[in-house]
Amino acid sequence: QVQLVESGGGSVQDGGSLRLSCAASLSTFSSTCMGWFRQAPGKEREGVASINRYFETIYADSVKGRFSISRDNAENTLHLQMNVLKPDDTAMYYCAASWGSGCQLRPIEYDYWGQGTQVTVAS
Repeated sequence: QVQLVESGGGSVQDGGSLRLSCAASLSTFSSTCMGWFRQAPGKEREGVASINRYFETIYADSVKGRFSISRDNAENTLHLQMNVLKPDDTAMYYCAASWGSGCQLRPIEYDYWGQGTQVTVAS
């Protein structure tokens, strides 16, 4: 059974930083597309960043230059370094895994999801 467990969320001030992690119990982690998504109250879930088996990355325009996704295949862990955080970044952040080959930022492409970790940015 696939399990994804996020950690690292919290409350920070405008301009602060956080590093999210996702521990994956997934034997094929190194060859699996992984992504970070977020959902704010009253809004749809949106893609933040994804990384494929070749370490190629995609970012949402809203986070380009501020967020960085990475993976540690030896530890089966996915990370999201978030810098220059803004109040608009406040949301529940989810880690997800996709068996597909596209590795885009569409939630429908992802097969497994974590429970999420809350990120709150105060102005």
